[in-house]
Amino acid sequence: MKKTFLLIGCFLALTTAKAQDFNKHLSTARTSYSSNKLSEARFAMQQMLQELDIMAGKEILKLLPAKLEALNSVTSNDNVSGASGFAGIVIHREYGAGEKKASIDIIGNSPLMASVNAILALPFVGAGGNQKVIKLEGYKALLEKSVDSETNKESYEIKLPLNSSLLTLKADGVTEEEIKKFAAGVPVAQLVKALQ
Repeated sequence: MKKTFLLIGCFLALTTAKAQDFNKHLSTARTSYSSNKLSEARFAMQQMLQELDIMAGKEILKLLPAKLEALNSVTSNDNVSGASGFAGIVIHREYGAGEKKASIDIIGNSPLMASVNAILALPFVGAGGNQKVIKLEGYKALLEKSVDSETNKESYEIKLPLNSSLLTLKADGVTEEEIKKFAAGVPVAQLVKALQ
């Protein structure tokens, strides 16, 4: 019972600390702007937006499945970071270990979005080769197969554009059918709503 209260207390302290960081950056931005220190105001705003991205990313991380088929999530490796400027939020979760493992990465404002969308728009993708277009909950995704030249092991990657974010599901040591089953466990519609 004491451990439960201690965990709840730690969670509340961390949440409060993040809110305090956000409020601190907001206050600094306002003060700097009022003093006509626009460079300092801009920097504080960037810090504030990065904190906001990280808080939103942690909420999105909660939507990711705890398991992909038989692979349990490795929550100790969960990561959320904000990269203001170049790309947006980066969310990472791993599944399984050893021969079969997978990971999900979501990158806001991904620089790969244009190239993935261009490939998905091509009518001849999937006519042989290592790429094909699949659908996940009505959304087009790119399935890519690669083979390690040394070990001859196959790995798969699914790239799914979600608004301005790119979800990438990677899996090693699995078949095409297995990665499709993994992808079926990802709550795409919920992620689309959360990423708007």
